[in-house]
Amino acid sequence: MSRWEEFYESLPPPDGFDDAKQRLHEFCKRLGAKNKIVLVTSGGTTVPLEHNTVRFVDNFSAGTRGSASAEYFLSSGYAVIFIFRQKSLEPFARHFMGLKFLNMLEMAEENECLSIKVKGSHVEGLRPVLEQYQEAEGSGRLLQLPFTTLSDYLWLLRAASECLSSIGPRAMLYLAAAVSDFYVPTDKMPTHKMQSNEGPPSISLQLVPKMLKPLVNIWVPNAYVVSFKLETDAELLIKKSREALNKYNHKLVIANILQTRKYKVMFVFPNHDYEVNLNEDEIKKGIEIESKIVDDLAKKHELYIGGMV
Repeated sequence: MSRWEEFYESLPPPDGFDDAKQRLHEFCKRLGAKNKIVLVTSGGTTVPLEHNTVRFVDNFSAGTRGSASAEYFLSSGYAVIFIFRQKSLEPFARHFMGLKFLNMLEMAEENECLSIKVKGSHVEGLRPVLEQYQEAEGSGRLLQLPFTTLSDYLWLLRAASECLSSIGPRAMLYLAAAVSDFYVPTDKMPTHKMQSNEGPPSISLQLVPKMLKPLVNIWVPNAYVVSFKLETDAELLIKKSREALNKYNHKLVIANILQTRKYKVMFVFPNHDYEVNLNEDEIKKGIEIESKIVDDLAKKHELYIGGMV
């Protein structure tokens, strides 16, 4: 048994996994015959430090790129499986989060009845979001499955990948989740909450085996697989992205630097790369770089389906 198989078999499946697997099967069966389907992963994984988890190691990600990209994939005609960190940003709902949304509302009292309305200046901005959401819901082209831990994520990733293998090259995997590189083996975890009166704990993190290799070669071998690489050192970005492509044999790495990721990314292929960015005017207009990323990917995916790349 390979290291990744041993690792995978050591992980407990998430609660409700059988139901999630059934929903994936029904989604792929219903939409896979005629549609392109993209699996979008989004948000960060947690690594528990106790079996009865109070403390955990987390990965930085609010799910901004994944949730925005899911919307643009839907607009481009894809069916979308959205595997996301629970309580991170979700497609469409992301526009209605926190104070930004509350500032769009106003209260009005008429005939002793209190009503809450969207301020007139925001109605036109919200209308397309609601229309797109209703279309996605009505057509059943969006399936959302939440995860919290690294274990949850990997079980759902494998189940979704194996489900998508049935539609061959019409499947795309857009792996935008921030997945932990380290974990604590289950046999090394305490059962209960670590006690501070026992002094500072000694925690030994181990490397998570890379799942791209079995994903690309075994689980969904004919899909168009896109991974992401986030770095803080620009000198490492292209080098590490190309190393990943050579090692795992997937199609593309979308590489970005932490500080500039919202308006500039690099599309890295085995033998070339180029920049996708927003200019100053596009930034002022509120255009999201994910719209450009998805537009470019949809064109490349069509070429791949047609056997031209």
